[in-house]
Amino acid sequence: MQDRGLAAYIAELIGTLLLVFTICTVIILYLSTSPEAQTGSDFAVIGLAHAFVLFLLVITLGAASGGHFNPAITLAALALRRIDPVDAVVYILAQLSGGVLGALLAKGFLVDEGRATDYGAAQISPLLSGSVAGALVEAIGTFLLVLAVLAVAMNPRARQEWAPFVIGITLGFVVMVLGPLTGAAVNPARWFGPALIGNAFGGFSDIWPYIIGPIVGAGVAVAVFRFVIAGPQYAAGPEPPVQTPKATQVS
Repeated sequence: MQDRGLAAYIAELIGTLLLVFTICTVIILYLSTSPEAQTGSDFAVIGLAHAFVLFLLVITLGAASGGHFNPAITLAALALRRIDPVDAVVYILAQLSGGVLGALLAKGFLVDEGRATDYGAAQISPLLSGSVAGALVEAIGTFLLVLAVLAVAMNPRARQEWAPFVIGITLGFVVMVLGPLTGAAVNPARWFGPALIGNAFGGFSDIWPYIIGPIVGAGVAVAVFRFVIAGPQYAAGPEPPVQTPKATQVS
Protein backbone atom coordinates (compact mmCIF):
# COMPACT_ATOMS: atom_id res chain seq x y z
CA MET A 1 0.00 0.00 0.00
CA GLN A 2 1.14 3.51 -0.81
CA ASP A 3 1.68 5.93 2.07
CA ARG A 4 -0.80 8.81 1.94
CA GLY A 5 -0.62 12.09 3.75
CA LEU A 6 -1.99 15.60 3.98
CA ALA A 7 -0.78 16.47 0.48
CA ALA A 8 -2.78 13.56 -0.96
CA TYR A 9 -5.92 14.58 0.91
CA ILE A 10 -5.61 18.18 -0.29
CA ALA A 11 -5.01 16.99 -3.85
CA GLU A 12 -8.22 14.93 -3.75
CA LEU A 13 -10.17 17.90 -2.37
CA ILE A 14 -8.84 20.34 -4.97
CA GLY A 15 -9.11 17.86 -7.82
CA THR A 16 -12.72 16.96 -7.08
CA LEU A 17 -13.58 20.64 -6.59
CA LEU A 18 -12.19 21.55 -10.02
CA LEU A 19 -13.76 18.49 -11.64
CA VAL A 20 -17.24 19.24 -10.31
CA PHE A 21 -16.91 22.98 -10.98
CA THR A 22 -16.04 22.31 -14.61
CA ILE A 23 -18.82 19.76 -15.04
CA CYS A 24 -21.46 21.99 -13.44
CA THR A 25 -20.37 25.00 -15.48
CA VAL A 26 -20.43 23.21 -18.84
CA ILE A 27 -23.81 21.63 -18.05
CA ILE A 28 -25.29 25.00 -17.08
CA LEU A 29 -24.01 26.51 -20.33
CA TYR A 30 -24.69 23.67 -22.80
CA LEU A 31 -27.60 21.62 -21.46
CA SER A 32 -30.86 22.65 -23.10
CA THR A 33 -33.82 22.72 -20.70
CA SER A 34 -36.37 24.78 -22.60
CA PRO A 35 -38.96 22.99 -24.76
CA GLU A 36 -38.82 25.97 -27.14
CA ALA A 37 -35.06 25.59 -27.68
CA GLN A 38 -34.09 25.46 -31.35
CA THR A 39 -31.23 23.02 -30.74
CA GLY A 40 -30.77 20.12 -28.36
CA SER A 41 -28.24 19.67 -25.60
CA ASP A 42 -24.67 19.47 -26.86
CA PHE A 43 -23.41 16.32 -25.15
CA ALA A 44 -20.37 16.29 -27.43
CA VAL A 45 -19.14 19.50 -25.82
CA ILE A 46 -20.18 18.32 -22.36
CA GLY A 47 -18.39 15.00 -22.84
CA LEU A 48 -15.22 16.64 -24.18
CA ALA A 49 -15.15 18.99 -21.19
CA HIS A 50 -15.31 15.96 -18.88
CA ALA A 51 -12.48 14.30 -20.81
CA PHE A 52 -10.20 17.34 -20.87
CA VAL A 53 -10.59 18.31 -17.21
CA LEU A 54 -10.09 14.76 -15.90
CA PHE A 55 -7.01 14.31 -18.12
CA LEU A 56 -5.61 17.59 -16.78
CA LEU A 57 -6.32 16.74 -13.13
CA VAL A 58 -4.92 13.21 -13.29
CA ILE A 59 -1.72 14.32 -15.00
CA THR A 60 -1.16 17.24 -12.60
CA LEU A 61 -2.45 16.01 -9.22
CA GLY A 62 -2.18 12.26 -9.75
CA ALA A 63 1.39 12.13 -8.47
CA ALA A 64 0.24 13.48 -5.10
CA SER A 65 -2.82 11.32 -4.49
CA GLY A 66 -3.20 8.80 -7.30
CA GLY A 67 -5.85 10.98 -8.95
CA HIS A 68 -9.02 9.29 -7.72
CA PHE A 69 -11.45 12.25 -7.45
CA ASN A 70 -14.24 9.68 -7.22
CA PRO A 71 -15.38 7.54 -4.25
CA ALA A 72 -16.06 4.63 -6.62
CA ILE A 73 -12.41 4.58 -7.69
CA THR A 74 -11.27 4.85 -4.07
CA LEU A 75 -13.48 1.89 -3.12
CA ALA A 76 -12.01 -0.12 -6.01
CA ALA A 77 -8.48 0.72 -4.84
CA LEU A 78 -9.47 -0.32 -1.31
CA ALA A 79 -10.82 -3.65 -2.58
CA LEU A 80 -7.47 -4.28 -4.29
CA ARG A 81 -5.56 -3.24 -1.15
CA ARG A 82 -3.92 -0.32 -2.93
CA ILE A 83 -5.04 2.12 -0.22
CA ASP A 84 -5.37 1.87 3.55
CA PRO A 85 -8.97 1.87 4.91
CA VAL A 86 -8.37 5.02 6.98
CA ASP A 87 -6.92 6.82 3.98
CA ALA A 88 -9.86 5.64 1.88
CA VAL A 89 -12.33 7.19 4.35
CA VAL A 90 -10.43 10.50 4.34
CA TYR A 91 -10.24 10.41 0.54
CA ILE A 92 -14.01 9.96 0.25
CA LEU A 93 -14.71 12.76 2.72
CA ALA A 94 -12.34 15.05 0.79
CA GLN A 95 -14.03 14.11 -2.48
CA LEU A 96 -17.53 14.78 -1.15
CA SER A 97 -16.37 18.11 0.28
CA GLY A 98 -14.74 19.01 -3.02
CA GLY A 99 -17.95 18.15 -4.85
CA VAL A 100 -19.96 20.52 -2.68
CA LEU A 101 -17.40 23.32 -3.01
CA GLY A 102 -17.19 22.88 -6.78
CA ALA A 103 -20.97 23.09 -7.14
CA LEU A 104 -21.04 26.17 -4.87
CA LEU A 105 -18.42 27.86 -7.02
CA ALA A 106 -20.40 27.19 -10.20
CA LYS A 107 -23.54 28.51 -8.53
CA GLY A 108 -21.69 31.63 -7.41
CA PHE A 109 -20.73 32.45 -11.01
CA LEU A 110 -23.99 31.39 -12.70
CA VAL A 111 -26.66 31.77 -10.04
CA ASP A 112 -29.46 32.78 -12.42
CA GLU A 113 -28.43 30.71 -15.44
CA GLY A 114 -28.00 27.57 -13.34
CA ARG A 115 -31.50 27.37 -11.87
CA ALA A 116 -32.93 25.55 -14.89
CA THR A 117 -30.43 22.69 -14.54
CA ASP A 118 -30.32 22.67 -10.70
CA TYR A 119 -26.71 23.86 -11.07
CA GLY A 120 -25.56 20.80 -12.93
CA ALA A 121 -27.31 18.14 -10.84
CA ALA A 122 -27.60 14.71 -12.49
CA GLN A 123 -31.15 13.51 -13.00
CA ILE A 124 -32.76 10.37 -14.40
CA SER A 125 -34.33 11.01 -17.79
CA PRO A 126 -37.98 10.19 -18.54
CA LEU A 127 -36.58 8.14 -21.42
CA LEU A 128 -35.75 5.46 -18.85
CA SER A 129 -38.33 3.26 -17.18
CA GLY A 130 -37.39 4.35 -13.66
CA SER A 131 -34.82 4.30 -10.90
CA VAL A 132 -33.72 0.70 -11.48
CA ALA A 133 -32.87 1.47 -15.10
CA GLY A 134 -31.07 4.61 -13.94
CA ALA A 135 -29.01 2.62 -11.46
CA LEU A 136 -28.07 0.12 -14.17
CA VAL A 137 -26.97 2.94 -16.48
CA GLU A 138 -24.83 4.44 -13.71
CA ALA A 139 -23.39 1.00 -12.95
CA ILE A 140 -22.41 0.45 -16.59
CA GLY A 141 -20.79 3.87 -16.86
CA THR A 142 -18.91 3.45 -13.60
CA PHE A 143 -17.79 -0.03 -14.64
CA LEU A 144 -16.20 1.36 -17.81
CA LEU A 145 -14.48 4.22 -15.99
CA VAL A 146 -13.17 2.16 -13.06
CA LEU A 147 -12.03 -0.64 -15.37
CA ALA A 148 -10.04 1.89 -17.39
CA VAL A 149 -8.40 3.18 -14.21
CA LEU A 150 -7.53 -0.29 -12.95
CA ALA A 151 -6.41 -1.71 -16.29
CA VAL A 152 -4.04 1.16 -17.12
CA ALA A 153 -3.13 3.06 -13.94
CA MET A 154 -3.01 0.14 -11.47
CA ASN A 155 -1.78 -2.62 -13.76
CA PRO A 156 2.02 -3.05 -13.61
CA ARG A 157 1.93 -4.72 -17.02
CA ALA A 158 0.22 -1.76 -18.71
CA ARG A 159 1.80 1.34 -20.21
CA GLN A 160 0.92 3.58 -17.28
CA GLU A 161 2.07 6.78 -18.98
CA TRP A 162 -1.14 6.51 -21.03
CA ALA A 163 -3.33 6.48 -17.90
CA PRO A 164 -4.37 10.19 -17.82
CA PHE A 165 -5.37 10.12 -21.49
CA VAL A 166 -7.23 6.80 -21.28
CA ILE A 167 -9.09 7.75 -18.10
CA GLY A 168 -10.12 11.16 -19.44
CA ILE A 169 -11.24 9.79 -22.80
CA THR A 170 -13.23 7.03 -21.10
CA LEU A 171 -15.14 9.51 -18.96
CA GLY A 172 -15.83 11.71 -21.99
CA PHE A 173 -17.10 8.73 -23.98
CA VAL A 174 -19.35 7.59 -21.12
CA VAL A 175 -20.86 11.08 -20.78
CA MET A 176 -21.50 11.41 -24.53
CA VAL A 177 -23.36 8.08 -24.62
CA LEU A 178 -25.07 7.89 -21.22
CA GLY A 179 -25.35 11.58 -20.32
CA PRO A 180 -28.82 11.98 -21.90
CA LEU A 181 -30.11 9.11 -19.72
CA THR A 182 -28.86 9.88 -16.19
CA GLY A 183 -26.39 12.72 -16.55
CA ALA A 184 -23.66 10.05 -16.39
CA ALA A 185 -22.47 11.09 -12.94
CA VAL A 186 -20.62 7.76 -12.45
CA ASN A 187 -19.18 9.43 -9.36
CA PRO A 188 -21.04 9.84 -6.05
CA ALA A 189 -19.09 13.04 -5.26
CA ARG A 190 -19.98 14.59 -8.62
CA TRP A 191 -23.64 13.69 -8.00
CA PHE A 192 -23.73 14.74 -4.33
CA GLY A 193 -22.36 18.28 -4.62
CA PRO A 194 -24.73 19.62 -7.31
CA ALA A 195 -27.68 17.69 -5.85
CA LEU A 196 -27.11 19.32 -2.46
CA ILE A 197 -26.52 22.82 -3.82
CA GLY A 198 -29.33 22.59 -6.38
CA ASN A 199 -31.83 21.03 -3.94
CA ALA A 200 -32.27 18.18 -6.43
CA PHE A 201 -33.01 15.48 -3.85
CA GLY A 202 -36.47 14.41 -5.02
CA GLY A 203 -36.70 11.49 -2.62
CA PHE A 204 -34.98 8.16 -2.12
CA SER A 205 -35.85 7.07 -5.68
CA ASP A 206 -33.62 9.88 -6.98
CA ILE A 207 -30.76 9.18 -4.56
CA TRP A 208 -30.02 5.47 -4.47
CA PRO A 209 -29.25 4.98 -8.21
CA TYR A 210 -26.33 7.42 -7.90
CA ILE A 211 -24.93 5.63 -4.87
CA ILE A 212 -25.70 1.95 -5.41
CA GLY A 213 -25.13 2.07 -9.18
CA PRO A 214 -21.51 3.27 -8.96
CA ILE A 215 -20.72 0.90 -6.09
CA VAL A 216 -22.00 -2.08 -8.07
CA GLY A 217 -20.21 -0.93 -11.22
CA ALA A 218 -16.94 -0.49 -9.34
CA GLY A 219 -17.30 -3.92 -7.74
CA VAL A 220 -17.82 -5.62 -11.10
CA ALA A 221 -14.82 -3.74 -12.53
CA VAL A 222 -12.63 -4.99 -9.66
CA ALA A 223 -13.74 -8.57 -10.32
CA VAL A 224 -13.04 -8.32 -14.06
CA PHE A 225 -9.65 -6.74 -13.39
CA ARG A 226 -8.64 -9.38 -10.85
CA PHE A 227 -9.73 -12.48 -12.72
CA VAL A 228 -9.56 -11.46 -16.37
CA ILE A 229 -7.01 -8.69 -16.92
CA ALA A 230 -4.36 -8.76 -14.20
CA GLY A 231 -4.43 -12.30 -12.89
CA PRO A 232 -4.19 -13.22 -9.20
CA GLN A 233 -0.45 -12.54 -8.92
CA TYR A 234 -0.93 -8.85 -9.82
CA ALA A 235 -4.47 -8.10 -8.72
CA ALA A 236 -4.17 -7.27 -5.03
CA GLY A 237 -1.69 -5.71 -2.69
CA PRO A 238 1.55 -3.96 -3.55
CA GLU A 239 2.92 -4.23 -7.04
CA PRO A 240 5.31 -7.16 -7.47
CA PRO A 241 9.01 -6.36 -7.73
CA VAL A 242 10.43 -6.11 -11.21
CA GLN A 243 12.51 -9.18 -11.99
CA THR A 244 15.85 -8.46 -13.62
CA PRO A 245 16.78 -10.98 -16.33
CA LYS A 246 19.69 -13.15 -15.27
CA ALA A 247 21.69 -12.28 -18.36
CA THR A 248 21.85 -8.62 -17.36
CA GLN A 249 22.51 -9.01 -13.65
CA VAL A 250 25.71 -7.49 -12.33
CA SER A 251 27.57 -9.56 -9.75
